[in-house]
Amino acid sequence: MNSPLSHPLESSSTQVLGACPHDCPDTCSIITTVVDGVATKVRGNPAHPNTDGVLCTKVLRYPERTYHPERILQPLKRVGAKGSGRFEPVSWDLALQDIATRLKAIAAQGPDGAQAILPYSYAGTMGLVQGESMDRRFFHRLGASLLNRTICSSAGGEALTQTLGAKIGMRVEFFAESRLILIWGSNSIASNLHFWRYAQQAKRAGAKLICIDPRKSETADKCDQHIALLPGTDGALALGLMHELIVHDWLDHDYLAQHTLGWEPLRERALSWPPERVASVCGIEVDQIRALAKDYGACAASRQPAAIRLNYGMQRVHGGGNAVRLVACLPALIGAWRHRAGGLLLSSSGAFAVNRSALQRPDLLAGRTPRTINMSTLGDDLLRAASPGFGPAIAALVVYNSNPVAIAPDSARVVQGFAREDLFTVVLEHFQTDTADYADYILPATTQLEHWDVHASYGHTDAMLNRPAIAPRGLAKPNSQIFRELANAMGFAEPCFADDDQTLCRAAYGEAVDFEQLLTHGFVRLGGAEAPFAHGKFPTPSGKCEFFSERLAARGLDGLPDYLPNHESFNASTCYPLAMISPPARNFLNSSFVNVDSLRAIEGEPLLEMHPDDAAARGLRNGQTVRVFNDRGVYCCKLQVSQRARVGVVHGLSVWWRKLGLDGSNVNELTSQALTDLGQAPTFYDCLVQVQAQG
Repeated sequence: MNSPLSHPLESSSTQVLGACPHDCPDTCSIITTVVDGVATKVRGNPAHPNTDGVLCTKVLRYPERTYHPERILQPLKRVGAKGSGRFEPVSWDLALQDIATRLKAIAAQGPDGAQAILPYSYAGTMGLVQGESMDRRFFHRLGASLLNRTICSSAGGEALTQTLGAKIGMRVEFFAESRLILIWGSNSIASNLHFWRYAQQAKRAGAKLICIDPRKSETADKCDQHIALLPGTDGALALGLMHELIVHDWLDHDYLAQHTLGWEPLRERALSWPPERVASVCGIEVDQIRALAKDYGACAASRQPAAIRLNYGMQRVHGGGNAVRLVACLPALIGAWRHRAGGLLLSSSGAFAVNRSALQRPDLLAGRTPRTINMSTLGDDLLRAASPGFGPAIAALVVYNSNPVAIAPDSARVVQGFAREDLFTVVLEHFQTDTADYADYILPATTQLEHWDVHASYGHTDAMLNRPAIAPRGLAKPNSQIFRELANAMGFAEPCFADDDQTLCRAAYGEAVDFEQLLTHGFVRLGGAEAPFAHGKFPTPSGKCEFFSERLAARGLDGLPDYLPNHESFNASTCYPLAMISPPARNFLNSSFVNVDSLRAIEGEPLLEMHPDDAAARGLRNGQTVRVFNDRGVYCCKLQVSQRARVGVVHGLSVWWRKLGLDGSNVNELTSQALTDLGQAPTFYDCLVQVQAQG
């Protein structure tokens, strides 16, 4: 097939290859139609096997987002009170010089002064250039505090690394050949559409699909079975499955003997989790556990491939890391890794040989070791005074590719921190988000249609390239260019700050990926074995699937995975008797797309899903406004009485901008800054609340 890149449709129309930049495992290849310099349409690239011409509803609206009337197209300086959202336009020169002057003054406050400056970013773009290149060079050279980027996946990521050796697993396309697929903690229809297409192929060929999720999601509707366990009990369910596999001898003894480490102690631990105990902890029927184990074990007996598509929702609780470790152990018990259509996939990002040192230049630290701030405890850290254990108080915050006022937990504390008059805040953005309202300067950034970038993926194994389809709108600039110009304003003279974006794109993969192929096709498929662990060879220190981790034991932790109860354990007799999870609204992606009118019209308004029995017990009716509350705060929204919720669990669909909520807040008013067992990640789904009628 001819490349669609710049192929003329008519005299004034072209098609340009790009990649979706958003925090989604699909990382689609996209084609943008440009007419007279205007992007008129975005569609999926049919030449990319994983995209296959299909895009989600959100990304199909990308031109609407790029040409949104509220797009920020010039630098803005605050003129009102923090949080008021009042700004006036200024020139780039004035903004950059004033920002540089303020940062220099902070950095000059003693030997640790630069550590009072904190970058805050995440996956507003997943691009390696616009997300983690020139920005990191800038902050390394400055000596600013480092940011531990934990907000989404670090508990599960560390769990995979401790068990399998890296964030790797099955190739997503081989799920189409599986005979049993456990979709564990994933609403794939909404958040992993292209995997769902492979799962549907498998189902049409006779595979059984089982959804394990507290919520009866759209994906659960389409599966053969749904197991609605209580939030945070996934580890107990995994141990119960192990118990049944052992008792009934549904095991691959040869695989266990040759390719695993720590089987005997794990076996002993699992045998203490009979189905009755598991059912009590998980809030499900004993027969569901036995039937699930029988289905999974039958694949071992018949040598049929069984696959698990795990997702990150289930690791957002106190024991999330251990739970992922336990689930990641399961394929080795039945020898599922022998098949290319067997095993597990949580993330494929470890398959990419990204040269992050070349992009980020940690050598610019010049021997300094700045402190590290966890982005998930931002609320507390913004309010901490200087101390020997903490270092200087945070005096300046530079936010890009994120909206922490909306997405960080315990948002009342986050807002309190951002409202500090002595905090200097710069925000690089497309729109005036909740966070931008608190900025001293807002700098207009380009969208994906307006800049160069390269991408890895955490759902497939194709490297991706994004070409700019249109010129930057207004005075918007790529993140990379903004940090180049800030570096110049700061007087940083190192030659690396002159590298242009195409140079950075080439540096990202170095010799690992043929960049000319990326330019031609927009993607390059990585090599590697189709069944990566058919003969063991895990990238762990032992070369085996590590049921027991010496590395964790050396840190004083339990080397064996175990079930850990939630920080806020479900108990119907407490003053907060409802467990609340906050899964993403189907038509948003984190806090992106919330202000796209057509998508917000589909989504409607902020909702809380509640089971009819729980609503009746509180005298609540569908559609009324309710107060959802705990000791951290109050969130008001509309109630949707729905069978999607199980008894005892409510769902605060997220993440709405606070300013679009009924009372100027969102669901993160209720979530806590408590962290997970591994990976220091947030515990968004480890949250107890009560619900009552408003007023």
